[in-house]
Amino acid sequence: MTREEKAQIIEELSEKFAQNSHFYITDASGLTVEQINAFRRICFNHGVEYRVYKNTMIRKALEKQNSNFEGLFKVLHGFSGVIFSKEAGNTPARVIKEYRKKMEGKPAFKAASIDSDLFLGEENLNLLSELKSKNELIGEVISLLQSPAKNVLSALLSGKQTVAGLVKALETRAK
Repeated sequence: MTREEKAQIIEELSEKFAQNSHFYITDASGLTVEQINAFRRICFNHGVEYRVYKNTMIRKALEKQNSNFEGLFKVLHGFSGVIFSKEAGNTPARVIKEYRKKMEGKPAFKAASIDSDLFLGEENLNLLSELKSKNELIGEVISLLQSPAKNVLSALLSGKQTVAGLVKALETRAK
């Protein structure tokens, strides 16, 4: 591979890091090409992208970013693949856990960056898979905001829309 080709790959990878606020670094050593392709297929089906890069290219692309990614440099050894996710920070963790059910612990989780927060080490994978996405959090807030209004409406409708019914409903709630 020529220097120009390497520089082009580093530039493309740097753009991917800039465009995706969530990415995971994994170690898929010991997997065959067929198994890695199956993992890529699962990633694609979940809306995330998995690519394998040389550690030096990942490091150089991260160095080009304005964020502080130096903590990730210590995990860049061995066989490294990167999972990019634009939407949800928890999707790659769920994909890894789903694939591990078939492959007995592979691919290994090295690190993740979720909105510039770094998570290093295997022990963080469960935490990351349980994170709620932005849309899930918005849905919960909306349902919590709608709850009091729904309670008032149901009380009005249960009393056949009469004031007596409302007073009776409030009286039974007070007890």
